[in-house]
Amino acid sequence: MVTQEQRKRQLAREKFLRQQQRRTSARRKARMRNSVIASVLGVVVIGSVALYTTGVLKDDDKKAAASSQTSPSAAPSAAKDPCEKPAAGSVKTQTWKKEPAVAIDESAKYTMTLSTTCGDIGIALKAKAAPHTVNSFSFLAGKGFFDHTKCHRLTTNGIYVLQCGDPTGSGSGGPGYTIPDENLKDASLKANVYPAGTVAMANTGQAHTGGSQFFLVYQDSQLPPSYTPFGTLTADGMKVLKKIAAAGENSGAGDGAPNATVVINKATVTKS
Repeated sequence: MVTQEQRKRQLAREKFLRQQQRRTSARRKARMRNSVIASVLGVVVIGSVALYTTGVLKDDDKKAAASSQTSPSAAPSAAKDPCEKPAAGSVKTQTWKKEPAVAIDESAKYTMTLSTTCGDIGIALKAKAAPHTVNSFSFLAGKGFFDHTKCHRLTTNGIYVLQCGDPTGSGSGGPGYTIPDENLKDASLKANVYPAGTVAMANTGQAHTGGSQFFLVYQDSQLPPSYTPFGTLTADGMKVLKKIAAAGENSGAGDGAPNATVVINKATVTKS
């Protein structure tokens, strides 16, 4: 027969066991919760580091870096393509060992027209402020270098630009030579902002490494003054650019190939 004292000890043991079970369960839940939080923070930190360390407007290894840093869970945008099919023709592969000699008239006005699948983009060029850059574009356009090339990159987060001028479409192509940085103190660049309508050179992140890649700004973008501003979009050119931007980009991460099929059917530079 169980005495009253034995019964008390039994009840005490059962109470102790229940407390231990509750504590063990609470610790297990806490570990699971902390593990989940740590995993989420890890993703956030990794993503933040990727965004911080990725070059802004580089033309070397750009696409490889962007693709390696894009989360595999990002859902691509399915926006409708607002542009037409590209004209028949193929991209030229010719390159040159050195920058062409400056042959433009720096006192004249020059205009570049990009006849694209999305419409004509007119650009007033700054020949006096950026003679090497404008001369290079005049030379390359005359050689058909830009014809049938894709605008390979659209950014919709942090900076707002369309990047073009790479014959390979990979983000690492160029004409075989580089040109010096110019016009980095342009009056339009205030408080490290490239205003909407600016056309500027991409580079590798190092000084004087511009080639043929350039970007068109469709919304004010915070950038260091390291990218030669050499032109300004016309009003009609800005309309076309905004149409391209409105279609979004296909990575879902704010930096990828545009959903719009943006191909430069022909680029021309004219003097007036």
